[in-house]
Amino acid sequence: MEPVRPYLREHYRLPLSVTYPVMYSDRATIGEGTVTNLSVFGCTIECTGAARDNATLLVRLLLPDQKESLAIEHAEVRWVKGNRMGLRFGKLERTADLRLHMFVWGRLLDRLQELTQEGAVLPYS
Repeated sequence: MEPVRPYLREHYRLPLSVTYPVMYSDRATIGEGTVTNLSVFGCTIECTGAARDNATLLVRLLLPDQKESLAIEHAEVRWVKGNRMGLRFGKLERTADLRLHMFVWGRLLDRLQELTQEGAVLPYS
């Protein structure tokens, strides 16, 4: 069994095993990629043409919970490493924000249930 490591992030993220299609754009760039790490405050995107650091993007996440994309009106590129970039979400409509929170929390609860059924030792239990 793997040793339990303390969780050091400010906010919980869905595991790296998630993959959701995403589209993004700014004044000079239109691109597509895959979200590989998602929280209610940001994500990591793998793409062929990453935007520049500190760029502000319009993002459309294609999540499996609904047919319509989830619009993020303002996402700041916090870092770029090769074909990956980290985004911090800045501005979402109220309904989009609620949808994102419900989606992430739902997946986190599903993961917790899986771990509990597998008999994993959880911290604080």
